[in-house]
Amino acid sequence: MPIAARTIRYEHGGVEFQAYAAWDDTGHHARPIVMVAGTFMGRTEFEAGKARALAALGYVGVAIDVYGLGHWPADQDEARAQMDLLDADRALLLARLNAALAAVRTLGGPADGGRVAAIGFCFGGKCVLDLARSGADVAGVVSFHGVYDPPPFPRRKIATKVLVLHGWDDPVAPPESVLALSKELSEAGADWQLHSYGLTVHAFTNPARGAMYSADADRRSWQAMTNFLEEIFP
Repeated sequence: MPIAARTIRYEHGGVEFQAYAAWDDTGHHARPIVMVAGTFMGRTEFEAGKARALAALGYVGVAIDVYGLGHWPADQDEARAQMDLLDADRALLLARLNAALAAVRTLGGPADGGRVAAIGFCFGGKCVLDLARSGADVAGVVSFHGVYDPPPFPRRKIATKVLVLHGWDDPVAPPESVLALSKELSEAGADWQLHSYGLTVHAFTNPARGAMYSADADRRSWQAMTNFLEEIFP
């Protein structure tokens, strides 16, 4: 199938951002949108590849940008500095996520702006959980090997469906943080699921991370996400 793609520019707080959208270029029906929030490295080819993989499943995949043009990191040290700035200001992070959400809703063409979900990897997993926590109008979120510390903004009922895909031996998100997240989601009344993969650590979906990558957990988690999206977008 022919996969079409284009970049999308939008602005928030005087900063310009650039997302990457991909979709199956056959047919003319509007498709649900699935936003892709990236790892601490930002919007890279890894996230663009996930957008194209979502396009192959019949969605409009959009890899979003939370750092902004001129702030894309060149290496891991720069990436950690950019991530730390947003970790220290979760309100700014949420505002940027909502700006991305508003931008993807206006895509038109193959995209159904009324049906949106979000997936995220590592730092992006935290991003999509914050969207759900904030009450953003998204049908569901999927966190792949995310980070679970709650934001400082007030807790509210979570109407968004949540799927958490977790490596049980992840040192970034140890078991106590997983239990705290499950308690938080339950208290917020969320419809949530947790799939945990044994003998699996952080970044298990990314082959570039060497020994951290798990082909089995990667395949199983992607299938779990596929099933989840089919449920929320029947």
